[in-house]
This record gives sequence, C-alpha cells and structure tokens, in this order.
Amino acid sequence: MKNRYEALLVLNAQGREETVKEIIDRLESEFQQEGAQIEQVQKMDKRQFSYASGPLNAGYYVNFVFNAEPQSIAKLRSKFKLDPEVYRQNYQRLHEKKEKPAKKMAKAK
Repeated sequence: MKNRYEALLVLNAQGREETVKEIIDRLESEFQQEGAQIEQVQKMDKRQFSYASGPLNAGYYVNFVFNAEPQSIAKLRSKFKLDPEVYRQNYQRLHEKKEKPAKKMAKAK
C-alpha cells in the first residue's frame, strides 16, 4: 500500500547555482525509479543556515510531495546519503489527501 510522504532535501550547490535545475530533475527521476509518484515539487531557493555545521553555510532547499511504498523510503535515504549533491534529507509521512465536499450556497431571498 502506498503512503503519502514529504521529503525535504537540502542540496549542496555551492559554486554550481546554474545547475540546480538539472540536479532537481535528476533527483525527481531517482524518486520515480524507486516507484514513487510525485505530486508536487517545491523549489524553495537558497537559504543561509542558522549555524554552520560543516563546510557549507547555505543550501538550496527542495520539497518533494510523493506517494510511495514504505520500504522505498529506506532505499531513497541510502541512495541520497551517497549522493554528494544532497547535503541533508528529511522524510515525513503525510495524512491521506481527502476530497472536501462542495460548499453549499446560501439561498437568495
């Protein structure tokens, strides 16, 4: 059974800001290779870290919302851990998307 997830990835694009689009496209294809169906990709631009925890002081944030099997999260996590362009990653399971009923219109007098 596929669950709905959100993945926040911080990309190491230091010195390669012009290639961020290609990095995001490659990561999107890697999600699809693991059987994930991507709903949304939010490019949240480059942000400074509140404190430097290593060689980087800023990263390019990208948020993926997707549907995938639970075991594919572990595969994605280990695959992106070896990727030098992914600096940090965080996955969170989301609630299922529910359809909202249509609002009733007030009757005109």
